[in-house]
Order: sequence, then structure tokens, then C-alpha cells
Amino acid sequence: MQNLSRSLKVGALLIAALVAAVVLWRTLFQRGASSDTYVVHAVFRDATGLVVRSRVLTAGIAIGEISRIRLENGMARVDVRVNGEVPLYRNATIARRAVSVLGEYLLVVTPGNAPEPRIPPGGRISNVLEGSSTDQIMENVAAITERVREVSDRVASALGTQEASDDMRTTLRNIAQVSAEVNRTVAANTTSLTHTIQNVDRVTTQSAPDIQATLVNLRESTDRLAQILGRGQGRDDNTVSQVQEATRNIAAATTDLREALSHVNNVAGAVDRGEGTAGRLLRDETLIDEVQGAAQSVNDLVGPIARLQTIVGLRSEYQFISNTLRSYVEVRLQPREDKYYLLEIVQDPRGVTSTESEITDSTDPMQTPHVRTVRRTTTDGFRFSVMFARRFGPATFRFGIKESTGGFGVDLHLLDDALEIRTDLFNFGEDVNPRLRITAAYEILRRAWIIGGVDDIFNPDRFDYFLGAQLRFNDEDLKSILPFAGGLAGGASGR
Repeated sequence: MQNLSRSLKVGALLIAALVAAVVLWRTLFQRGASSDTYVVHAVFRDATGLVVRSRVLTAGIAIGEISRIRLENGMARVDVRVNGEVPLYRNATIARRAVSVLGEYLLVVTPGNAPEPRIPPGGRISNVLEGSSTDQIMENVAAITERVREVSDRVASALGTQEASDDMRTTLRNIAQVSAEVNRTVAANTTSLTHTIQNVDRVTTQSAPDIQATLVNLRESTDRLAQILGRGQGRDDNTVSQVQEATRNIAAATTDLREALSHVNNVAGAVDRGEGTAGRLLRDETLIDEVQGAAQSVNDLVGPIARLQTIVGLRSEYQFISNTLRSYVEVRLQPREDKYYLLEIVQDPRGVTSTESEITDSTDPMQTPHVRTVRRTTTDGFRFSVMFARRFGPATFRFGIKESTGGFGVDLHLLDDALEIRTDLFNFGEDVNPRLRITAAYEILRRAWIIGGVDDIFNPDRFDYFLGAQLRFNDEDLKSILPFAGGLAGGASGR
């Protein structure tokens, strides 16, 4: 009976141990293996200190564990099983953090924010922060230790001799004497020193903003001065070197200038004495009077040309009844506001009409003794106009040759010269009645005119009405070549 009780106790103990082992195994080795987790991975250059089942933290809270570590393309791929309730986004970061100086590490994850897409199961956390390894820390400590040893060696070499020891004792003795003198001076001037310190404190307290501003200005001034003096520049670009070079150049230029001034003084003295060509030119009053007279003559010749305005007009008109197009090119030479000379070339579909008259005498009593035959011939060609115009108030009167025949015209200017009513009467003798044309022109834009009117009113068989446009502008280039046109024409006629 006693053996049976002992066997039952051993069996119950084995069952309890088996249950505890199963619970421990499920807790340690199957946590996170449920369906409510997902796996992502990250790639590290160094996975030292990371082991499988290590914790993965976010804000100090465990959200998963390392499920697998393997080598992939020369890098360490670390698979992380994350709690399904924790979403990770594309801007998430993962970092390796040391838990202790003994080389134990874990992973810290920052999940990212919602505007970025989520990392799917099996996806990769791209933002990896490697951190410093224990080996790097020990290497840095070793380097610091080496530098400290070098400093201590130099201090020992500087202070380890008898001479250095004597110098140190002398220095300490001098410091003690100076401090004693300072103590006596301070004791003797305690009241004055206190008053001075109070004044300094009052000044610094009240003027603190001004002092701060002054220091800022001083710092800016020193930075600018450093830039001017060539901080960070090579020798060739250094401002100081450039200033030195400029100083040498100025010294050389000063020497050349002194020599030039000496020559100028010699020339000026000779001119003042009337020597040389320049001296005779400046001292001969007869020659000066002749030069002034020539200059006045040139001014009288050039003055009217300088005041002359050259106005160019380009015009086209469409005649509705004859279904033809008439074009004009006109140039106004206007020396004054109330007077101008009109030169005009017209391409008229009517052409140029010429009239020939032939008289035949007959002695036959059965025929008319005198027979006059008139032949009128019309040929293609350009017509031209040369007219003189003079303005009186709102009206301008024109007279001369109008389209290759004698004629005259009257222009009426209205609405501040924006509207013009033009009347032309010409072509006497070519037809039964002279040719009367009435035109209205309105400036719709600057230098742009719209034109309309009627033509040949007195001759019904040739009556027509038209509509067109005109550009009128000042041609400064044409005015500038006018003085040379006369010279060229004179040279051609001389040949």
C-alpha cells in the first residue's frame, strides 16, 4: 500500500511536469504563431547581438519577436513577426538598440503614419538604423585612451625634470606673492571696489539689450572683415594679396602719370607760346574766326534737316464696283507742323491714260477739209503725286501734281486729328469731268487708320466706292539717310 502511494505521487509529479513543459513550450516557442500575426523583414549590414525570439519594441511595448535570421546577398536578413493589431507603414523605421554593454541587442520599430500605404505581410521595412556596435564603442574608447596617454606623456616630459620642477616652484611662489598683493589691494579699496562693481552691474543690467546688439553687430562685422581679407580663399584669390597687387599697380600707374603730366606740361607750355600746329591754331584769331564761320554755316545747313520729320504712309483700298485693289506709298517731308511736301506713288488698276490728237487736211470737196482724230490709250503703270501742303487751323490745303495730273485738295482735321475728311479734285482733261474723290479716315489705333469713301463722283461710268486701311509712322532711318542721298545724286549727275 505504501509502495502504491509512492507510485501515485511520482506519477502525479511527472504529469504536472509534463503539463508545465507543454505550457512553457507553447508560451516560449509558439507565441505569435497564431493567425493574428504577420511577418515583415529588414536587411542589416551587421546583425551582431540579435538572436531568434528577441523582443521587438515600439514605445517600450513588445509588439513582436525575431522569427528568423539568415544571410542574403552578403547582408543579414532579419524576419520579424509582428502583432496583427499593430499596422506598419512604408515610412516605418527599425533600429538595433543595445540593452547592455555586454553585447545584448533588441529591435525598436517606429510604425510610421497613416497617409503612407501599409507594409503587406512579407514586405520589407526600408528605413533601417544600424546604431553603434560594442566593437565600435570599444575602438572609440581605445582611441581616446591613446590620446590621453600621449597628453600625459607630454606633461610628464615637460614637468618631470629638475629644471621644470624649480620653475614650477618659482611660479607658485610668484603666484602666492601676487595673490597676497591682490588681497592687500582689495582690502584697502573694498569700498571703492564695491561701488565700482555696483556701477558696473547697474550699467550692464540697464544696457544688456544694447550690449547684446553691439556684440551681434561686432560678430557680423568680423565675419565680413574675414570674407574681405580672404578667409577660406587660395593665395591667388586672397583679398589681401589682391590689395597688395592693386597697391603695386597704383604705384606703377602713379609713376606713369607723373611722366605723362610732365609731357602735358611741356606741350601746354609750347601751345601757350604759340609753338607748333596746335599753338598756331589756338593763338591765330583769324583762323578761329574762319572756323566759327564754317561751324555756323554747317549749323545753318544741318539745322533744318535735324528738324525735318519724315512720315511714311502705306495704304490699300478695295474698290467694290470694279472689284480691284489700289495701293499707295507716300512720304511726307514735314519741316514744320503746318507745312509738308507730299511724295506719293500709286498703283491704280485704271493704269495711265495718254491722249494723242491727229488733224488731217483734205482738198476733196466731197469731204470735210479738216478732220481731227483723237486716240486715247490706257496702259498699266504707276501714277505719282508731288504736292505742297499748308495747314490753317483745322484745314490743310494741297496743290501740285495728283496721280500724274494737275490737281488740288483740301483736308479737314477733326476729333484732335483722329478723323480726317480728304477731298481731291484732279485728272482734268482725261475725261469729260474732272475726278473728284472724297475720303474719310479714322485712326482706330496708334498709327493705324481705317479708310472709306467714294471716287470719281462726276463721271457715272467710272463711279466707285472703296474701303481700306493705312499705316502711318515716322521713319527715323529714312530721315537719317536724307543728307547723304543728295550727295549720292550729285555724284551720279557729275559722272
